[in-house]
Amino acid sequence: MQETNETCNRLMGEFVENYMEKLFYFCLKKTGNHIESEDLTQDIALQIITALNKGTIPTSFSAWVWQIARNRYSVWAKEKHKRNESVTGSDIGDYEIEDESDNILDETIHTEQLALLRRELAFIKSDYRNIVVAYYIENKSVREIAELLSLPTNTVKSRLLRAREILKEGMDMAREFGKRSYNPENIFFSKNGRDGKNGQPWTIVNHMLYKNIFLEAYENPQTAEELSLELGIALPYMEDELEYLVREQLMTKTANKYQTAFPIISREEQRKKHEANIKVQKALTDKICELIDIYIREDGSKINFDHIGYEAAKWALIVRAFDYLQLSHNKNESLETPYPQRPNEGAWVLTGFETVNWDTPQFVGRHGYMTYDDDEINNYIDFWQFKFGFNNICEKTPDYITYDEAYTLWLACHGRITECEDRHIEKLLEYGYLKNYGAIVPSIVIFDENAEITLNYEASEKLTSLNREIGILLNQAPEISRGYVVEQALHNGWLKYDDNTINTIGAYIYL
Repeated sequence: MQETNETCNRLMGEFVENYMEKLFYFCLKKTGNHIESEDLTQDIALQIITALNKGTIPTSFSAWVWQIARNRYSVWAKEKHKRNESVTGSDIGDYEIEDESDNILDETIHTEQLALLRRELAFIKSDYRNIVVAYYIENKSVREIAELLSLPTNTVKSRLLRAREILKEGMDMAREFGKRSYNPENIFFSKNGRDGKNGQPWTIVNHMLYKNIFLEAYENPQTAEELSLELGIALPYMEDELEYLVREQLMTKTANKYQTAFPIISREEQRKKHEANIKVQKALTDKICELIDIYIREDGSKINFDHIGYEAAKWALIVRAFDYLQLSHNKNESLETPYPQRPNEGAWVLTGFETVNWDTPQFVGRHGYMTYDDDEINNYIDFWQFKFGFNNICEKTPDYITYDEAYTLWLACHGRITECEDRHIEKLLEYGYLKNYGAIVPSIVIFDENAEITLNYEASEKLTSLNREIGILLNQAPEISRGYVVEQALHNGWLKYDDNTINTIGAYIYL
């Protein structure tokens, strides 16, 4: 007798701790009403506790609890129908009598697998998921769901049946999420061309989730479901993110599969290039620095850096010279590379690079704004800033500037600051592209295409010779990147950086 009482007390404690909340949601789903569900829950609980107090010890406690719950609900539904029929004449079909067929929600509750159900709802297709959520979570009837989704009731029923099967199959699986779900990888990017008005692609690609989507789907088309599992992201969110990336032209979609829309250079490819680059790094940098020094000393009339000084100007000059020389010696590319049109008036190409586990030069990227203004002045804005990973300099400048800010900077460089709006001037002063020395002046390098070149014969011949030697070195390492030249120039002391160096190093504009 004492053993029976102890068992009953233990089962009573288990019921209160583990079943009361589940019973309430069971009743809420059945009644669709908070007050009625509370009453029904109390009624079921009273029957269970009374039976336990009388010494009932069921063979399977869980099955016994839910059998009482189903029986009590059936009684409640019939009694409610009788009450309402006498007043309204409503049909018994308006109330849900217990379905004797397998009900995935009930089975889940019975086996205490609510967490598995939530997991599977995150990975079921939207066609099924919307119906399951509406039916089980929002307590809508089949007729209401059919009206809401503009579907025939039979379609809703068949999808609900199929969804139950899919959920049951999934819940019986030991799902294995991909490595990226718990150990995401990183990549970095290089972009050429004009950013979109919202700063695309930079405002998108540095998101860690997107980086891992790009890595997973590069040369490996996958469905949203496959990517969802690999990255451990619920399917509704993954579907939304993928469609966004397709709109921004960073992913492509063929049938139901997604693929990364730009190249990603692997670690193995980078190592081969790195070894070739190291061989020419010093000689190439020395000759580019010598070329710049000669040009500035002998002429430099096309370049204005009066407000920042030569030491600060060098950061823009060396990378701009490198870009020009590399492109001019690359026989496979035109100096006027046409970039594909992108959303929000962007025109760019993007390349991704897997992160590597060996020492590489700090990354040097570029952002800016280049466009024609369609007003009566018909101005051509061509502003850029190189973004240096060294000392995290790139973190001190904005990811992008707007058209209005670029146009204001263009006006300031033409001495037309009085035509600028104060709010744009304030923003450029905050960034550091403009400085107030009693008068507001540009704090960047200015290339004046209209200035005349006055190089003497000797200097011209020397520059021609250096250009030829640089071409030979570039042919030995055709894909050497900016970072190698910047790193070597810093090592040589040709480039200098300290706490007094301006934040806008690397910024320049063409007039």
